[in-house]
Amino acid sequence: MSGSELQLYYSHLCEAGIKPANEDAVAVNMPQDPHLVTYKGACFALADGVSTAEAGQQASERAVSRFCREYSQTPDSWSVAYSATQLLATINNELYELSHQFVHDQKGYLTTFTALIIKSQTAHFFHIGDSRLYHWRDGVLVQLSQDHTTVLSGQRQFLGRALGMDARVALQQGSQSLRPGDRFLLCSDGISDFISADELQRAVSTATDLSLTAAQLKQQALALGSDDNLSLILVEVTKLPQQSLDDLNQHLTRLPFPPALSAGMKLDGYKVLQELFASSRSHLYLVEDEASGRQLVLKCPSLNYDDDALYIDRFIREEWIGLRIDSDYVVKVVRQTRPRSFLYYLMEYLPGQSLEQWFEHQPKPLKPALAIKLVKQIAEGLTAFHRMGAIHQDLKPGNIIYLNDGSLKIVDFGSVYVAGLAEIYSPLQHEAALGTAAYSDPHYLLGHNSGVQGDIYALATIAYELFSGGHLPYGNAVEECRTAADYDKLRYRSASQFNTVIPTWFDRALQKGVSMDLSQRYQSINQLLTDLQQPNPEFLHEEVKQEHRTNPLLFWQLLSGFWFITLLLVVWLFLLRR
Repeated sequence: MSGSELQLYYSHLCEAGIKPANEDAVAVNMPQDPHLVTYKGACFALADGVSTAEAGQQASERAVSRFCREYSQTPDSWSVAYSATQLLATINNELYELSHQFVHDQKGYLTTFTALIIKSQTAHFFHIGDSRLYHWRDGVLVQLSQDHTTVLSGQRQFLGRALGMDARVALQQGSQSLRPGDRFLLCSDGISDFISADELQRAVSTATDLSLTAAQLKQQALALGSDDNLSLILVEVTKLPQQSLDDLNQHLTRLPFPPALSAGMKLDGYKVLQELFASSRSHLYLVEDEASGRQLVLKCPSLNYDDDALYIDRFIREEWIGLRIDSDYVVKVVRQTRPRSFLYYLMEYLPGQSLEQWFEHQPKPLKPALAIKLVKQIAEGLTAFHRMGAIHQDLKPGNIIYLNDGSLKIVDFGSVYVAGLAEIYSPLQHEAALGTAAYSDPHYLLGHNSGVQGDIYALATIAYELFSGGHLPYGNAVEECRTAADYDKLRYRSASQFNTVIPTWFDRALQKGVSMDLSQRYQSINQLLTDLQQPNPEFLHEEVKQEHRTNPLLFWQLLSGFWFITLLLVVWLFLLRR
């Protein structure tokens, strides 16, 4: 690879060896874009799935592919260490959650993991488990990684750390300054447990063709009795850029806020066509890329917060989150290829209006077929967030765009929470909830993270509004609540009182979706959608029981009336005889 004066050569292999299945995985991301080479660097990753965990193969493949793909999508202003540790925290969280979905058969998603990132004049590494990373210079091979194993006795040992093993990931991380000619070897224990350190050093020292050396190491391990999968990556640094990126990284984190923009002004090759939105927190402009002619939306931070570290941190994180979400129902953040002179990011331009604006001008209530179509699209967008371990936390009609073709896209990443990031120390603590009272889960607004169930609450609230003709499940009083006691006073209002065609089973699904009790609320979006599209037998059973409760009452009411009429008749006959 060459670009920005950084030149690397590499070779890798990943084979099952004599085992029937290959639970190792390797991945490489060597960007061709000079901008990415400069600001993100080249990424190499190797993982060895834990065979006793049953899902080790899936874990290793998922870990290396996601890491190499998503690392390059982290913000330019983030350091390598911050980018990698936050990303690995999310991957670890995902594997840990997957493992706990299979409690009964103990299907664990566990894998070792070793990554090498070469950026500017420094190599950064991140490691957990017993796969290995070596650095070679001037004929000497040094192991940089530590084996996270515990020896019991003799040949008995067990793996002490792995991705997916615990809720918190305990990584080894470090860095190594580079010189031209440096080499790195990443390998699984199918190589390192059978080839001695001296033999590895000899092979790397004499290598003239990295592909040939990789093949020779594989054959040597097999000849020495390796009974495990065989994986390795060899990397050689042939040329380095002259400028260190330390100052550039600091420059990125201190980028100035753009001034107020107006039509005709230009910023880093983008011509402003018009202002789309302005608030005390941010500004959106429709711009045209002068190089491609493409129309985009440029989002700028508000000058009101140019000295607010929490605000700047959230703004930078918005871009990263948007780059990770890939869905037809979520606005796409555009990866920038040119250096920025100000703090901003770019999104695709969506011709349309907010769902809130569109809904105001529609006959109410909406036709059920149209309403459920909109709800399903919103659900698809939310599911894309959840697949990536992210929670939107501020879903509302104002943050959903109704496009001219009738489709929807979720926008705004300002309140998004990424699962696993809370496990990483950050000096920037987000103290205040950023959601909207009418649609956000009260648990979230009171400072408790309800995760996926929080987004389910918002989705069910929007569904209620669309089907009821603009009403809210708990009325406007929900916007005045400030404490848990305030929310306890609220009572769910049946949607059928606003739209008489809504059946009881559908109303019960909405009620369950916005339940204040998390133990009663749906656990997944699919559960809510299923009950909104077909009657839940449980709700039908409740309806039948209700009828059974009301019929005896009616019977006794009729019977009492009969007795009363009979009594009057007897009294009347008695008076006649007198």
